This record gives sequence, structure tokens and C-alpha cells, in this order.
Amino acid sequence: MHQQSQPALQTQHGGHTGRERHRGGGGHDHAAMMADPRMAAAMERDMRDRFLVSFLLTIPVILYSDLGDTIFGRIPPAPFGLSMQWMAFLLSTPVVVYGGWVFLRGTYYALRSLKLDMSVLITTGVAAAYLFSAAMTIGGGHDVFFEAAAMLITFVLFGHWMEMKSRRGTTDALRALLALVPEKAIVVRDGLEVEVDTAEVVSGDTVRVRPGQRVPVDGTITSGQSSLDESLVTGESLPVERREGDEVVAGTVNGEGSLLIRAVGTGSETVLGRIIDLVQNAQASRAPAQRIADRAAAVLVVVAVGSGIITFLAWQTLSSASMITALTFAISAVVIACPDALGLATPTAVAVGTGLGARHKILIKDAATLEGVSSINAIVLDKTGTITEGKPRVVELVALPGEDRAEVLRLAAGLEASSSHPLALAVVASAHEAGIHDLPPYEEAENVPGFGTVGTVGGRRVAVGNLDLLRREDIDIARIEPEVERAASAGRSIVAVGVDGRAVGLAAIADVIRPSAAPSVAGLRRLGIEVTLLTGDNEGTARAVAAQAGIHRVFANVKPADKANYVRQLQAEGKKVAMVGDGINDAPALAAANIGIAIGAGTDVAIETASVVLMRSDPADILKAIDLSRATVRKMKQNLFWASIYNVLAIPIAGGVLYNATGLELRPEFAALLMSLSSIIVATNAVLLKREHGRLEAIGHAAAIATPGVSLPAPRQDAVNGQRI
Repeated sequence: MHQQSQPALQTQHGGHTGRERHRGGGGHDHAAMMADPRMAAAMERDMRDRFLVSFLLTIPVILYSDLGDTIFGRIPPAPFGLSMQWMAFLLSTPVVVYGGWVFLRGTYYALRSLKLDMSVLITTGVAAAYLFSAAMTIGGGHDVFFEAAAMLITFVLFGHWMEMKSRRGTTDALRALLALVPEKAIVVRDGLEVEVDTAEVVSGDTVRVRPGQRVPVDGTITSGQSSLDESLVTGESLPVERREGDEVVAGTVNGEGSLLIRAVGTGSETVLGRIIDLVQNAQASRAPAQRIADRAAAVLVVVAVGSGIITFLAWQTLSSASMITALTFAISAVVIACPDALGLATPTAVAVGTGLGARHKILIKDAATLEGVSSINAIVLDKTGTITEGKPRVVELVALPGEDRAEVLRLAAGLEASSSHPLALAVVASAHEAGIHDLPPYEEAENVPGFGTVGTVGGRRVAVGNLDLLRREDIDIARIEPEVERAASAGRSIVAVGVDGRAVGLAAIADVIRPSAAPSVAGLRRLGIEVTLLTGDNEGTARAVAAQAGIHRVFANVKPADKANYVRQLQAEGKKVAMVGDGINDAPALAAANIGIAIGAGTDVAIETASVVLMRSDPADILKAIDLSRATVRKMKQNLFWASIYNVLAIPIAGGVLYNATGLELRPEFAALLMSLSSIIVATNAVLLKREHGRLEAIGHAAAIATPGVSLPAPRQDAVNGQRI
């Protein structure tokens, strides 16, 4: 029994508090905490405040420095007769202590854990400039670099503030999901309706949902009928009719009917709660590329310190420069060697990518999956529910000469109302679509396994099923057989209708291909991805589906338990395989694939087994997921390249290799500025990934209008006899 409130759902993640994760990551890894919308806002405010205070104090620090003298041509008089050095010391100390506290604390926890991370790098650069300058000030020296320490902290804080803004901006979809659950719920207890906090609803409670209200919990309708708007949860644009016995999901909007619901999932146990946790996990996870960057950061701590030492020794032993000049170049080398941009290179891109995916109802479980989707070169599509709608429909109704078409449908639907078989439901649905809502009641009905249904409707003997059923009823099939063969040749399943001992007509039933299936397959092939159809249907039906969808490779007659073996067969061919299925009977194949993609979310199996969950049953979202992954990986690579090459080129210049030849000197304050600018550039480049939103919208729109619906064979039917399996 779970009674976790919505705030608790927001502030907990993975069983660890944000503070523990913050410390465990050396105080510099904000990914897990930034996945929590409430914590993200608090951290962003804190980083903003530290930046603003540091920025306001850094301005006078620059004024009381050689840099200020160079820019403005003069240094303002210091109060109380203090020297320029002491004024800079007093003004920069709050910047280092307050503004730089997050890095100082991160360094403490990192070193205590015997780790070398980005906090250690930043602290190394700040300490080199600040401590040297403090020692020179106390000793009466004049060459100080307080402005370098202050600028380094200020600009790094700005870069991290921008990073947090970009991260928090990507949680809009997550906050929208959180807002879907109402704070209050009406619970029926002892016959009375009582309004309580949604957090107090427990499994088994009966909840009243009035017209226009949001459903507060996952549950099953025990009384009532209504249309529910599930668009923000499932992506379905049209309201869905729900009645007694149907399941409902928390966050959906009730229509005009009043419902009683038995709660089966509350808080984080709802579909919505699991989706939120999935997005939080993804934004808190690390991509493989980031793990490489983290290892590089540990090495670069040594490189930063080593470059400073080597620079100092080189200037002292290989030139006649003074010790102050040697120290200046050494500090510049240490400051610019701090690759803070490496720490931002991939987490910011991952946060933007996963947030953008959630906005398009594409849920990616972790950063490794987001990166891995970009490299798949083979994709296996389950037929029913993925390529097709998975709902057989009557696509042609034939009445033999002399028979009334409406009467044939009315009698057939009246008898089929006694059955829950998919083909029977299709016949009944066809009658309703034709405006025949008042079906004649059946007096008796007998289901004949493998044949169909026989019974009495309105005093008339009716048989609905395959041709063998009509033969069993001693009905002459000569008149109807040509029509059966014609319809069956199109790959449709046939339901013949006999009334009072004669054949009167037939219904051709097909599963309808999703409008976006064929253009989506074409799009995958253009990307160089081999597409394979995997189905339990017979070879003829599977080939007909594949031809309509533009798929050339087909695995047919595959049992659910054997689907994983066909995925492994493709992997044995050297392919990186993604499996797309409904997450129920496809679970073993989803687990066996390199990337498992569950289409049409809502089941526990889909969320637990797959690496990617497509909340909409739209094949175009597969293209969107791949495009998003490739765009995110491009940003990662661009950021990693920039962060790495920047330091490789800048360290020698900061160390003074061009000074003797050109007089070019990169002083510590400019080194701090340039190093910080690299972080800002990396964060900004990652934020530009948001422009991918328009491209994803275009992909969905293009797939939606590319082709109309195409009728395909219904699942698991004998195409000639219409035999029910």
C-alpha cells in the first residue's frame, strides 16, 4: 500500500536524497538533483544568487587591478588609505568564499573520496591565483591576480547557472505531468463522499470522478460511462470512451459522465508516476561519453598542476625572466587548463534531449540508451499493434443477389453480439458504424470452436463463420464461394453469413495499417536501417502486410517465445538491433535487443522491459527517437571536441611559448575569462538542441499526411476459410 504524496514523488529519486547525491558526486554533479523540478528551481536560484553577488564584487576587483588600469586608464582612489592590492584582496575574498563555496565543498568531498573531478580543477585554478596574490599582498608585493580568481569563479558560476536554466527548461514536460494529478480526490467511505488529499487515497478505495474533473489515481471503472481525454498522458488526440470494467489512468480528464473508480495504483505506483520516475532517471544518468570525460577530468587535474610547474621551471631555467614573470605564466597555464566545459559537455545535452523526448511522448530510460539509439542499423517491427492498428475491421460487406445488405449485417451483428471474439466484435462495430444500433436479440447462440457461431435471432436460424460452418449447417455454398475466393485473394479474412438454410452474404475483415507505417519504414530505410517484420501470422498474411508497409525481410509463423531468437539471429549477423513491440508478448524480444522500444505505453511490461517507451502508437515516433538521439550525440561530440581542443591549444599559449617571438602574453585574468567562455559556449551549444523540436514536429506531420489508411489482413486468420484461431 503506497501513500506517497506528490511532493514526495518530486523530491525523492532512486532512494537517495538530493544532498547525498550532491556530495557523492563531489558537489559538482547536479544531474540527479536537476531532474527534480522543485530541487532544480532551488538550485538554480542559489547558483543565480552566487553569480550575481560574485559579479557585483568582481567589477570593483577589476577596477582595483592592472586590468582596470589598462582598460580605463586609471585606478580609483581606495578608502581608508588602503593600497590597490588590499582593496582587491578584501573585495575578492567574498567572491572566493561565498561564490566559490560550491566548488570548495565539492573539492573536499572529492578528495575525501580519493577522486579528482571538475570541482578539484576549478579550485586548483582559483587557489593558484588567489593564494599567490594573497601571499604577495601580505608580503608587500605588487604583482597580484585577484581579478583572475574573481573572474574565474564569476564566469564559471555563470556557465553553471546557464546550464541549470537549460536543464530546468527541459523539465517543462515533466512539470506538466506532475500538474496532471489533482491535489484532492473524492473518496466514497461508508456510503458518504468525502474529499481528501490525493496522497491519502489507497489501493482499493472507491473514488468518485465528476464531469470535467481529472482522474486522481489509476483504477478500474466500477460504475458509469464517459469519454476521457487521455491526450497529455497517452498522446491520443481524441477522447476515448470508457465504461464499467475499463481501466483508467491518473491525470486523464473526465468528460460528461460521472464515474466510480476502484483505485489500483496511487502516487508513484501509477502509470504517470512511473513515467515521471523514468524521465527523472534519464536526466540523472550519465552517457558513456560523459564517463570518458570524467576520467579525462581526473587526468587533467594532474595536467593542470603539471603544466603550471613545468611552465614555472621552464621560465626559471631556460630564460632570464624574473620569478614573478615565471609565476604569472604558470598561474595562467593552471587557470586555463581547468576544462570545466568537459563537465558540461554531455549532461546538458542529455538533459535537453530527454526533456525534448518527453515533450514528444518519447520516454528514454537513460543517457546510455539515448546515445545507443543513434547507432542502431537494424530494426525489427512487430506487426499487430505496431505496423497495424491491431483492431480487425469490416472493410467490405457483400450481400448476394436478392438479399438486403442492411438485413444481412443486422442479423449477423445480432448473433455476433453473443461473442467476444475479435472478428465478432468487428461485425458488431460495423453495424454500429452503419447506424444499426438497435440490434435484434438472439434467443440462443452456440460458439463452435474453429468454425464460428450459430443461433436464433428474431426467430431465424443464423450461422456466421467460415465456409466449413455453412457446410456443417447443410447450406449450399456454391453462390457464395466465388465471392469468398475473390475477397480472400486480397489477403482478407472472410466471415460468411447463412440465414434459414441459405447463404446470404459475407463480411471481409482486415487489420488496418497505420497511416504513418509505410512512410516511417521508408524513412528508416533512407537512414540506412534494415527493417524486418516479425509476426506470428502465416506467411501469406505477413507478406501482404510487409508489401503494403514497404518491408522486404519477413519472419512469419513466429511464436512469442521464439521472437528473441530471431533478434539474436540478426545480432549474429553483426547488426545492432532495435526491437519495436507492444511490450506484452514481445517482452523477451525487447529484452534481447540492443535497444528495446515499447510502442503504445501503459503496461507494466512495456515500462519495465523496454529501453525506450513510445507513449503513442505511432511508428513515426520511432523515426523521431532516432533523429533525436543522433542530434543529441552530435551535440555531445561537438561539445567534447570543443572542450578538449580548447585546452590543448590554450595551455601552450598561456604558458608563454609565443611571448618571446611575438610578445603575446595571456595573463591570468584573461586566461580565466577564456576558460569560462568555453563553458558558456558548450552550455549554449547544448541548449541549441531545442531547435530539434521543429524537426520532430515536421517528421510527425509528414508521416501523418503521407499515406491514407490501408487495409491489411487481420491477425492470425486462415485467409481462405476465415477460420477462427
